[in-house]
Amino acid sequence: MADTRNSKTSRLSSVISVTLCLIASGAIMAAAVWHFHLNGSTLYFGDAEAHLDIARRIVDSRTPGWSQVGTTWLPLPHLLMIPLVRHNWLWTTGLAGGIVSGACMTLAAGFLFAVIRRLFASNIAATAAVAVFLLNPNTLYLGSIPMTEPVFFACLFALLYFTVRFQSTHGWGALPGAAIAALAGTLTRYEAWVLLPFVAIYILLCGPRKRWLKRLFAAIAFCIVAGIGPAIWLAHNRWYFGDPLYFYRGPWSALVIQGNAPYPGRGNWRVAFQYFTAAGLLIAGIPAMIAGAAGLLLALARRTVWPVVLLALPPLFYVWSIHSSGTPIFIPSLWPHTFYNTRYAMAFLPLIALGVAALSKFGKYAAALAVVVTFAPTLIQLVSRPAEHSITWQESDVNSRVRRQWTERAAAYLRANVEPQDTFLTSFGDLTGIYRSAGIPLRFTLTGDNDVEWQQAITLPTFFLHTDWAVVLGGDVAQSVIDGIRLHGPRYELEQRIMVKGAPVIEIYHLVFQRAYEDPLLETTRSEERLPADDGR
Repeated sequence: MADTRNSKTSRLSSVISVTLCLIASGAIMAAAVWHFHLNGSTLYFGDAEAHLDIARRIVDSRTPGWSQVGTTWLPLPHLLMIPLVRHNWLWTTGLAGGIVSGACMTLAAGFLFAVIRRLFASNIAATAAVAVFLLNPNTLYLGSIPMTEPVFFACLFALLYFTVRFQSTHGWGALPGAAIAALAGTLTRYEAWVLLPFVAIYILLCGPRKRWLKRLFAAIAFCIVAGIGPAIWLAHNRWYFGDPLYFYRGPWSALVIQGNAPYPGRGNWRVAFQYFTAAGLLIAGIPAMIAGAAGLLLALARRTVWPVVLLALPPLFYVWSIHSSGTPIFIPSLWPHTFYNTRYAMAFLPLIALGVAALSKFGKYAAALAVVVTFAPTLIQLVSRPAEHSITWQESDVNSRVRRQWTERAAAYLRANVEPQDTFLTSFGDLTGIYRSAGIPLRFTLTGDNDVEWQQAITLPTFFLHTDWAVVLGGDVAQSVIDGIRLHGPRYELEQRIMVKGAPVIEIYHLVFQRAYEDPLLETTRSEERLPADDGR
């Protein structure tokens, strides 16, 4: 009876602790979302703009529906935004995506707290881990904008929690949670695909020893449920694009965009590891990396192996991506001394959080000291250079300055000159930010994602192009169409040319004359009637 009472007390204590963690984390993330909204940097990342607009076009397009999900990015983050992105103000401000990311990062913190508490039987260890992960400036920024990382972290920590719970209890009730978390992860980011075989092997090995058939059944059931995600995505790409691997080798994939251009780490494991680790140092700082590494060694010595293995897989996936998959990482301290994909190194943070939690085995003061040491560089920076932000924020700011300039100028022109219900020939991508900023619904735009209508407009513009405006990017398909119909199609006059140093020219055309449709066969008949009659001579 006493054991039952203690068990119930422990469960109640766990529920209360996790609830308090969720409340505190939710408050932190709500403040972060609002801060970056007021700061104006919610949509600095081009990817953040794209994720938000993909979610919007699923419900607001000439051809709304599942086909608007696209091909390169996995669909779950966009689907989660749909309830909020329908609201015009939440869409135009980007808060529709920021709120979803903040909620997912809160959920990630809750699962991280729960799994660390279960692993080390310590609220102090769990609190230290959440503090190291959630209060990192890069976590606060990426957790406040429409990116896929917050959703993935929620899936990753949920998967870790349910697999650890399965190991400690051998209860089959944890398996559905693990399978659902893995399924959600595979619909969020591709590194989750790599986790599936490792989790299946883990389930097969850590179940009840004498029930190997039951363990085998559990592993197969996990693979079937979790494998639905990759199967859906392969089928989607095969159905809409004719190639199940279109996301990997299609024209918008990282592999094709990078092409054969060399970059540091391509085909070189040592350099790939060097650049990824250097980015990790900028994300977390040297003290945090040292504390995390020391803690991970302690965790392995105490046979806390599975959490280390699972959380190490995403960093290894990124090193492989740099080496073999056309995915570079650039940081200011190494050639070419710029910013690109620095956020990928956030994969180090879960490992560091686990390592800091493991140090709590030396006592609560050791955990507190590890947290202070981890945040020492951040505190020093805030005091000495308060104007500087996290490395991911700096990347988003530097790489978006040109795009933000021409987006705002084009949006200001459209706000001042277009009429309600006016329509636009344009391209989906960076140009979509113009319509979001101007508050123009995407259903008034005609883009390459509108299937048959787009194909008709670009192949036979004389008969099928009827938009009031054309907003084109120098060298894109829409500009080629406008240039090609100057003599024999609808007449568009150039109204505004926007030039920003370092960016392609943006041109805005207005329809001034729509040629009447003439049946070519009828025109031929009339020409024949005008010929002189053949008198037989």
